[in-house]
Parts: sequence; C-alpha cells; structure tokens
Amino acid sequence: MSGTAATPSLRRALWATLQRDLLVTARHRADAVTGLVFFVVVASLFPLGVGSETRLLREIGPGVVWVAALLASLLSLPRLFVADHADGTLEQLLLRPQPLALLALAKVAGHWLTTGLPLVLVSPLLGLQYGLPAEAIGVLALSLLVGTPVLSLLGAVAAALALGLRGAGVLTALIVLPLNAPLLIFGSGVVQAQMSGLPVAGLFSVLGALLAIGLVTVPFALAQAMRIACE
Repeated sequence: MSGTAATPSLRRALWATLQRDLLVTARHRADAVTGLVFFVVVASLFPLGVGSETRLLREIGPGVVWVAALLASLLSLPRLFVADHADGTLEQLLLRPQPLALLALAKVAGHWLTTGLPLVLVSPLLGLQYGLPAEAIGVLALSLLVGTPVLSLLGAVAAALALGLRGAGVLTALIVLPLNAPLLIFGSGVVQAQMSGLPVAGLFSVLGALLAIGLVTVPFALAQAMRIACE
C-alpha cells in the first residue's frame, strides 16, 4: 500500500516542480525569447559572412546550427537555479521526501521545454538558409531533438556546481563546452552523413546512447551538486 500511495505523490511532486518552472518562465518570457533570438541571429550571421556559395553553406551549416544551439542553451542556464537558490526553493526541494534526482530531472525537463524544444522547432528555417535539402533538414531537426536534452542535462550540472560562485557564468561555460564536444561532433556528423548518402542509423544510435546515459546518470550528479550548492 505504501508503494501505491507513494507513486501518485511522486507524480504530483514531479508535476508541481515542472509546472512551477514553466510558470516562472511564462512570467519572464523575455529570458526564454532571448535565447531563441540569439540562436537565430548567430546561425543567420554565418551565411552573410562566408558568402552565398551553396556547397560551402551546406558543409558548415549543420555545425554552425549545433554550435549556436549549444551557446543558446548556455545563455539560459543561469536562470535555472539562481532564483530558486535566492528565494529558498532549492532548500525546499532538498527537504522533500521524494528522490531529489527525479525532482532535479523535472527541473531539467522544464528547462528543455522552454529552451531546447523551441530551438528544434526553429531549426528547419535555419536549414533553409544554408541550402540544406529537405531530407537533411529533417535529420538536423531530429538530431537536435535527441541532442538538446543532453545539453540541458550537462548544463544543469555545471550551473549547479557554479551556483553562488564569483564568475559563475564563465565557470559554467568552461565545464559545459568540453563535455559537449562529442555531442556536437555526432550531431553535425549525422547531417553530413545523410547529405553524403551514408547510413545515419549508427550515428543516431550514438546520440540516443548519449541521451540514455545522461538520463540515467546525470540526475544523480545534479542532485549531489544541488546539495553542495545549499551547504
């Protein structure tokens, strides 16, 4: 009976955590829009700088879009924990009876829904700027759909570790950028493979494996980082 009762309680706690983050973002829509605008502007400047040669744009397009997505995700990380740390919400999460790792995962889900998902939805328009064929645009969007949650997971750990430190933004970037290098390589590589006529299932399997590993391991690291931030 206790396990049966705990399941609805856990669901309510996860939904309450996610709903709160979504409501906070809705009240501060400018922060979420800033990341999206930054993503579009950064990815749109490269065609202006390198010229209009279709072959060159197709070669650099997937990598540019992925790097822009990483930077846009990095730009939104400070709002993930700073407000909660300031008003005591973070301490309340630590005091809840539900597993902190799952509550932390709910916060990451809120960050992805307001930051990563909009990037995925806008990416086809950016693919058109680089002259990518329709199939490559679909692969680009799908790679971002699989990969952007990993950006949120790793970024959340870095943001929690740097919470309250001087120069937290720089420290977060120093932690996040090297960790996401494999993701950028495989994320952009799968689009290049599709345009070259090579099979992409293997690369998508790697992206899926990175996501699965992140979902299983990162929440526990994030929970520990949150505890350290509150000490």
